[in-house]
Amino acid sequence: MTETTGKQSPGSGDEHRRTSSGRRGGDPGARGRTTISDGVVEKIAGLAARDVVGVHAMGSGLSRTFGAVRDRVPGGGRASVTRGVKAEVGEVQTALDLEIVIDYGVSIADVARAVRENVISAVERMTGLEVVEVNIAVSDVKLPDEEEDEPESRLQ
Repeated sequence: MTETTGKQSPGSGDEHRRTSSGRRGGDPGARGRTTISDGVVEKIAGLAARDVVGVHAMGSGLSRTFGAVRDRVPGGGRASVTRGVKAEVGEVQTALDLEIVIDYGVSIADVARAVRENVISAVERMTGLEVVEVNIAVSDVKLPDEEEDEPESRLQ
């Protein structure tokens, strides 16, 4: 038998009950709060966006160039997986901005739709957050004969 310890008003947030031995009952998984950082959502979204056929890269040409330099320096900054992704995370919702480079010849509308679907599915499944919007900016098109914009290494 359980008994409440004092009067509880509806919506007070204190739905825990005390047993006669003084221990709390109820679901242990509901005790406490879980917070998810912007960086976690950015990594999930970045990986999900890269999985879509037609996405060549993430970020603008300049950010990819600086990222390539940073990646070569030990401890040089955040991983390239979050390049081109910006997340705003609230308590129950998140919004994402993605900057992508697509392959020449694919439908931009189809790639954007597939990216949105993949990102929303992955973020909502892994975090439990509601994705309210995914804004996509196509910053470049990768032509078949273009070389990558990565700086050449001076070391051989």
